[in-house]
Amino acid sequence: MLLEKLEAINNRFKEVSQLITDPDIIADMKRYIQLNKEYKDLEEIVDVYHEYKNVTDNIKSSREILSNEKDEEFREMAKMELDELSEKKEDLEDKIKIMLVPSDPQDGKNAIVEIRAGTGGDEAAIFAGDLFRMYTKFCEKKGWKTEIVDMNEGTSGGFKEIVFNVSGNKVYGTLKYESGVHRVQRVPQTETQGRVHTSAATVAILPEADEFDIDLKMSDVRKDTYCSSGPGGQSVNTTYSAIRLTHVPSGIVVTCQDQKSQIKNFEKALKVLRTRLFDMEYKKYLDEIASQRKTMVSTGDRSAKIRTYNYPQGRVTDHRISLTLYNLSAIMDGEIQEIIDALQVAENAEKLKEGVA
Repeated sequence: MLLEKLEAINNRFKEVSQLITDPDIIADMKRYIQLNKEYKDLEEIVDVYHEYKNVTDNIKSSREILSNEKDEEFREMAKMELDELSEKKEDLEDKIKIMLVPSDPQDGKNAIVEIRAGTGGDEAAIFAGDLFRMYTKFCEKKGWKTEIVDMNEGTSGGFKEIVFNVSGNKVYGTLKYESGVHRVQRVPQTETQGRVHTSAATVAILPEADEFDIDLKMSDVRKDTYCSSGPGGQSVNTTYSAIRLTHVPSGIVVTCQDQKSQIKNFEKALKVLRTRLFDMEYKKYLDEIASQRKTMVSTGDRSAKIRTYNYPQGRVTDHRISLTLYNLSAIMDGEIQEIIDALQVAENAEKLKEGVA
């Protein structure tokens, strides 16, 4: 049964390999991009299929030796090999089952990350800055590129809001687990009595929309220019380089003032606007999945409290999977892969158990 599924995938892989060399397909950019993505997605499982088929063929050969061979030394070698191969086959089957679980079609995309200070005033803004540093450090370790789109700095440091792009390999599929409310418990820099306060920041991870994902009519977009504010040297408050885009039908407003060039700010703002519009549709898909599952590990409600960072105890707790780690300083330095891995394992187990995409 498993081999049949894998053979069907292998046949589709061969078909896609042929299609992406077809001049008619290459001329249709949207179709070509879709097929290239499918090719990359299938390639990974096809490699494991070849390994699995090789193992099953060798198991068959070892069993034939045990059935027909009279030489005890040969039989012993075949038995040892059969034990090793059987164990490898089980491991590969577990790996394949997870690979066959349908993934979110957006997982391979780049992401737009939005961090906003929540309850806690100045301390919440400082914490939003800490989270921004944590994510940029994590992205550096992954070899991903980060680019600030817009920011509104806090009065005592950090950010009231910061929006940035992350581009690289399977960015959204990795970072999507970070969406939700992050809570910090510590003595704020502004606290004179030494009391522990609780503050919060909201993180939203959006899959970056390609221009093919959303039909954005520029006639629906109002463009305003204004002077930049904040750091930026002499050009601040002298050139109208900052951009504000308003999508009239939805009321969505996007601003970008990171670049000195109005054209670059416009391009960045347009990318975020396209992503926000795409996200409205994408949320319907997420809500549909959430209604089918008991616990929504990967995305869930963005207003849900997902993690607590407790400084006095050096502890980080992810509430979705009841995971507690006592390495807060390393985590704030970008070492969040262990948490993401645990969330991915929990989500895959949930998908396998409930048989939902």
